[in-house]
Amino acid sequence: MADNQQTQLSHPTDFNSFLGNAGAVEHLRTAIAAGRLPHSLILSGPAGAGKYTLALMLAMSVECERQPRDLWSNGLSLAGFCGVCRNCTRIATAFNLADEIDKAVAAREELRETDKKETRVLIQPHPDVLIIPPDPPQLLIKLGQVRSLIHSANYLPAEAPRKIFILTASSFMKEAANSLLKVLEEPPATVHIILLSENPGELLPTIRSRCANVRLGALPVEEIEMLLSDRRPDVPAKQRTLIARLAQGAAGRALNFDLATYTTARADALLFLRQATQEPDHTALFKMTETYRAGAEGQQKTGELLHTFSLLLEDLLLIQSGTPELVRNTDLRPELERIAHSVSFQWIEQASRSLDQVWSGMRRNLLRSLSLDAFSGQLATAR
Repeated sequence: MADNQQTQLSHPTDFNSFLGNAGAVEHLRTAIAAGRLPHSLILSGPAGAGKYTLALMLAMSVECERQPRDLWSNGLSLAGFCGVCRNCTRIATAFNLADEIDKAVAAREELRETDKKETRVLIQPHPDVLIIPPDPPQLLIKLGQVRSLIHSANYLPAEAPRKIFILTASSFMKEAANSLLKVLEEPPATVHIILLSENPGELLPTIRSRCANVRLGALPVEEIEMLLSDRRPDVPAKQRTLIARLAQGAAGRALNFDLATYTTARADALLFLRQATQEPDHTALFKMTETYRAGAEGQQKTGELLHTFSLLLEDLLLIQSGTPELVRNTDLRPELERIAHSVSFQWIEQASRSLDQVWSGMRRNLLRSLSLDAFSGQLATAR
C-alpha cells in the first residue's frame, strides 16, 4: 500500500521540519554531502513515519541547484536543500502523493480500453525524478513500472546531477521484483533507487542484500501526544491520548489521523470479534459486509477495516501477555479484556492468518463481501 499519509508537513522548508529520527536523517544528509549516498537504499518503518516525505527531501537535497550545507557539531557537513530553485520546486509538487496518484489514474481512465491495459501509474514531478506507487486496483508494483525505471536509468540525467527513482511500497509482482533485481545488481553511476517499505521482509532476500537499509523508528507515545497538543489543539485531550497510541509511533499518521473514519471501521471490526466470540448475529454481519462493494471506495474501506481488526488482535495479545497498559484502543479496554479471556492464543494466531488471506484476496480482486463472510466463518470455527 502506498504510504500516502506520511507527509509530515505539506511543504517542508528544510530538514529541521522532519519529525523524529534525527540520527537517521543526519546520517543520510552526511552521506549526500560527502557524495556517498547509496545507489540502492531501503527506507523502512511504520506507515506514517515519514518515509515518503524523507525520500522526497533527500531527492531535493541531491538535485538542489544551490546545494546549501549545515555544519554538524563534530565538524561534518550536512546536505540541505533551498526549496526555491527550479529543481526543488518541481520535486516538491509531488509531496501530496495521494493527489498525484488520483491524477494519474484519472488520466489513464481517459485512454482507450486497449491503451489502459498497457499504461501504468507513474509520477514524474521532474525529468530526473520518477516516483513509482503500487498500481491500482491490485496495489502492486508491476513489471511495466519497473521497465519504465530501467529504461530511464539507462540514460544520463537531463537537467539534474542524478536520476532518482522512488518506489513507494515493497509489494511487487514477482516478475517486477525479478526485473528490479537486475538493475540493483549494477546500478548506473548517476542513479539512486530508494525503496520504501513497512516490512522489508516482503522484499526478495536478493533485493535486500543489494540495498543499504535505514530504518525510521517509532516515536514514544508521550512525544506524539505533545506534538498533537502543539499542532492539533482542537482535538480533546482524551482523543489525543487515543490517537497517540493508534498512530503506532508515526508522527505523520498522528497529525493526519481521522478518528471518525477509524472508529467507524473499528465498529465493523468489533462486529467480527463479537460474532466469533459471543452469540452470533448473522443478520447484522451480512448486512455490514454487503456494504463492502467493488471499486476504489470499497477497496479503501476494506483496507481500513482490516487495519483496525489487526490492531484489535494486537491488543488482545497484549492483554493475554500481561501488558494491558500497552493497549492501543484504550477506550475499549474493558470489552477487549473480556474477549481476550474468552479466546486462546492459538485462536488469535489463526485469526491473524485468516486476516492475511483476506489481504491476499484483495490483491487478487476477489469479491470483498464474500471474502469477509468467509473470514467471519473462519473466526467462528477456529474457537
